[in-house]
Amino acid sequence: MDRIFSGFLLSALLLFQDHGIYGAPPQPRGALCRTRPTDLVFIIDSSRSVRPHEFEQVKVFLSQVIESLDVGPNATRVGVINYASTVKNEFSLKTHWTKTSLLQAVRKIKPLSTGTMTGLAIQFAINRAFSDSEGARVRSPEINKVAIIVTDGRPQDGVKDVSARARSLGIELFAIGVGRVDMNTLRQMASEPLDEHVDYVESYSVIEKLATKFQEAFCDLSDLCASGDHDCQQICVSTPGSYTCACKEGFTLNNDGKTCSTCSGGSATDLVFLIDGSKSVRPENFELVKKFINQIVDSLDVSDKNARVGLVQYSSSVRQEFPLGQYNNKKDIKAAVKRMSYMEKGTMTGLALRHLIEKSFNPSSGARPGVPKVGIVFTDGRSQDYISDAAKKAKDSGFEMFAVGVGNAVEDELREIASEPVAAHYFYTADFSTINKIAKELPTKICVEDPCECKAIVKFQKKVEDLIKSLTRKLEAVTKRIAALENKII
Repeated sequence: MDRIFSGFLLSALLLFQDHGIYGAPPQPRGALCRTRPTDLVFIIDSSRSVRPHEFEQVKVFLSQVIESLDVGPNATRVGVINYASTVKNEFSLKTHWTKTSLLQAVRKIKPLSTGTMTGLAIQFAINRAFSDSEGARVRSPEINKVAIIVTDGRPQDGVKDVSARARSLGIELFAIGVGRVDMNTLRQMASEPLDEHVDYVESYSVIEKLATKFQEAFCDLSDLCASGDHDCQQICVSTPGSYTCACKEGFTLNNDGKTCSTCSGGSATDLVFLIDGSKSVRPENFELVKKFINQIVDSLDVSDKNARVGLVQYSSSVRQEFPLGQYNNKKDIKAAVKRMSYMEKGTMTGLALRHLIEKSFNPSSGARPGVPKVGIVFTDGRSQDYISDAAKKAKDSGFEMFAVGVGNAVEDELREIASEPVAAHYFYTADFSTINKIAKELPTKICVEDPCECKAIVKFQKKVEDLIKSLTRKLEAVTKRIAALENKII
């Protein structure tokens, strides 16, 4: 009987966990949007700093963007400029009218392997690539003019003035930087707003992951939900020319009309952020990480009784920014996050995980006994120390662990850190500029079961145990009577 009840109770707990922690299944996205008619020119750096295998990865990125386009003389036209010390027009806007021929042409492009004359390449785009003779259409509100510049170094000529001329002619400039690129150069080239037109990746090995951004950028915005061009944390509902936000079952829409409150039953949670502050992150990206943290904080029911938040930053060493319970409202937590200074140096993720286990979730640091513990690890690169033992111990200790990776983060390490099911606890994006999308999704995963439901299970368990005891006593009494009768008969 005990085994039957234990099996039932385990099933009941798992049932509550499935519905309480992970919520309703995600809503399907709308149909794929159509791409707007665009004159699109890729301007790609093939200077000697770009190795042959890296140039192949740039071509994969170009191909993935092209794959998503509606290609044709009355739809999107594509040209490619290849540059180093000189500029080579690989093919113009009028050369290829089908997606297949475009992709074949991209595969044939070879690197030039000399200097880096980015300004010269932009000037070439103005004078020739976007000219009528090369297939560019007359400037109008219905036709977009777009140039995507991919570079990995500091240009040997000026880009500021020539980029300004391009923008004044109605050409929208996107600037993608790789590796040791000069960020100021990217900002001088790109159109406003810069946070939408400047992208950076640590290496060419992850550049193809930016393709999704440009697939959305060229979408027809008649359906903002389908294009992904909205700020809804959970569900986007399309309306003519606009959209509204909604929440999944069990969540409540916040006053901002976009984010959803998790754990709406007021469940207690101890949540600690473990943030990579190594030198590879870079100061401008570290500011985006702070926004990422505060975006998640906004979705929590922060109070002394409900959600408590702690913050730890690590690089070659570990620094506790503030412990659990030091701040009991969102305003104070967000202000403390904004004040956090950037550590730089190395990436000792294993050391940080041990700190989380031994100190962050210790009662001396504000952790509450019996309250669910959630750890969110954010990193942009390979750990310089061993993480396996600490990652396993964190999960064995009952902590629910989420792993968020960006750029050069190692997938195997992220999966090792993440709790089961890994798919619900592991997130990756190629670029820091898109981590806000993870911040929208992640809070929906960290809701813990309603304590009232747990109390109901305990109450039910006690009733069943009392009933079993009563039945056992009656059974013992019946057994004794039967034995007595048997003795009389004998």
